[in-house]
Amino acid sequence: EAFCGLDPVQQQLLIGSAVAVGGVLAYMVHKRRQVKSIPLGDGWWGAGEKPLSEDDKIYPFTVATSDEEIQDLHDRIDRTRYADPLEESCFHYGFNSTYLKKVVSYWRHEFDWKKQVAVLNKYQHFKTKIEGLDVHFIHVMPPRRQNQKVLPLMLVHGWPGSFYEFYKILPLLTENHGGFTFEVICPSIPGYGFSEAPHKQGFDSLAAARVFLKLMERLGFSQFYLQGGDWGSLITTNMAQMKPQCVKGLHLNMIMVRKGFKVMMSFMIGRYLPFLVGFSREDVRRLFPFFEKNVWAILRESGYLHIQGTKPDTAGCGVNDSPVGLAAYILEKFSTWTDQTNRAIADGGLERKFSLEDLLTNVMIYWTTGSIVSSMRFYKENFQCDPDSRVDGKTGVFVPSGHAAFPNDLMHCPKSWAQTKYRDVYSYTLMPRGGHFAAFEEPRLLADDIVQFVKKVEKI
Repeated sequence: EAFCGLDPVQQQLLIGSAVAVGGVLAYMVHKRRQVKSIPLGDGWWGAGEKPLSEDDKIYPFTVATSDEEIQDLHDRIDRTRYADPLEESCFHYGFNSTYLKKVVSYWRHEFDWKKQVAVLNKYQHFKTKIEGLDVHFIHVMPPRRQNQKVLPLMLVHGWPGSFYEFYKILPLLTENHGGFTFEVICPSIPGYGFSEAPHKQGFDSLAAARVFLKLMERLGFSQFYLQGGDWGSLITTNMAQMKPQCVKGLHLNMIMVRKGFKVMMSFMIGRYLPFLVGFSREDVRRLFPFFEKNVWAILRESGYLHIQGTKPDTAGCGVNDSPVGLAAYILEKFSTWTDQTNRAIADGGLERKFSLEDLLTNVMIYWTTGSIVSSMRFYKENFQCDPDSRVDGKTGVFVPSGHAAFPNDLMHCPKSWAQTKYRDVYSYTLMPRGGHFAAFEEPRLLADDIVQFVKKVEKI
């Protein structure tokens, strides 16, 4: 329809450009196919020098708290100094302090951290030392059933989330899915929550991927499935690039692809000739108008990224010291990354998708472990150079992959773009609703998409 609205000269220019691009794209795709995997390598992120040997045992871990810890939290909350919001500002300037006072009042007087610690301990927690770091993970076994195939699956979180994001999806994944189920491993990224923070510079997604591959090997898994969003998407992608022979399938709910010539041409002609660049009508709806949805929208939401990618320790001082500052910093993301239109709502729409109890449990994982600064540093480590120039930016992904594209996520990646990096796409689903925190927001939708993807790979 948009194409028909152009004059004949414009139509001919678009068609000519599309034809000329075809040969170039074919050559570029051929060249990128040459790199098959990334060398695994090794690392040491513990304090001091690497010892001659490292304890490789796996130890049970229990989340714990104390009256002193809770009293310190309450004392700090009681001393909070608030700034008045601008009139009618809603969430356009960040977390509205009028609503923040309501959240903090609930946190101070109703939220029961001891009860939530018991909830966290519902599943078995463990720690093991890998490359000098105590790596935390939960390991969830499905109920025993006869004639049922059990498939290992690792779920990897992002920022500012945690392993707790997956608590609602875990019972769904360990159900019987017509003859198979999942045995689920959820690690905490080093520097997040209960995983020890790196003591040395340079711990990026490639290092995290290597650590998690060693974790799966230590648990006795030679083949397994992976799922991730946000940083989890990049880490699991790196895992598939490093050891494709071990990864039976890779499922993502956020797709990051190299911005190449095909992407540029898609922006130029995709709105008018979507069929020539592999766009669906829904792709066009989510991507255009281009500058509003791919430039201005990202600029409105990416200030945190520039801070954390350059000077995380400076901003981190404040949010590591103030529980209310930490809550505002983290929960603002759960507002606008769930749906950017939430900026126009006085309470940020937070309780439309989440309960305050769940949101504050995630905040408390950061607060009680003092891990917000180390989690922010992960951005700087990954942006020390152009991500496209890193070895993983130049390496394709050749394991079976599945992609769940949620409509309110920060960025939309059409299937045709995904295929420039992920060469064996088994499924690509345009999800009907949901945003960035898929497992937390829409656990049933995400679980169903993971299951249908695995059924295709397993040929069930």
